[in-house]
Amino acid sequence: MDPADITIVLQQIESGDEQAAARLLPLVYEQLRSLAATRMAREAADHTLQPTALVHEAWLRLGADQQPVWKSRGHFFAAAAEAMRRILIDRARQRLAQRRGGRHEHVNIDDVDLAAPPDEARVIRVNDALEKFEVIEPEKAQLVKLRYFGGLTLEEAAQSLNINERTARRWWDFSRACLLRELSEDRA
Repeated sequence: MDPADITIVLQQIESGDEQAAARLLPLVYEQLRSLAATRMAREAADHTLQPTALVHEAWLRLGADQQPVWKSRGHFFAAAAEAMRRILIDRARQRLAQRRGGRHEHVNIDDVDLAAPPDEARVIRVNDALEKFEVIEPEKAQLVKLRYFGGLTLEEAAQSLNINERTARRWWDFSRACLLRELSEDRA
């Protein structure tokens, strides 16, 4: 996949080319599938959603062949990561409701690692903490979404957000500390 090809198709979508959206999926499919596979590998062992299904559902939520105007390649992948996050959260909430009558389960903060395989309750708790964090630190929250829910590496997330990797590392460290504190307070 050539990033320039994606940029050209995104520009064609912006200019009103009705067939451009149909050309976008083949260009981004493998990268989206890789993101989904990375994310799904970190899911609980009993999950039923497959990476291909996650990509297809995210594509539908993004507008399928009726793509909105994307500001950049990074904007598109950030939106895709957000769509995947919402899908995973929705599924986690459904599964938790089925198993536990909808109650949230508290998790010991010492056991929480943002890179660890999450269960449904943990995914929901992290998402709730992230939503609070996003109100005060939207750019840093976007980095967390790309990494935790989108499965991007720090370098990939930095590129997507058009920031340098050093800044991304600082944001990640700060965000992680804030989220762990929020999760700790939620538990208390």
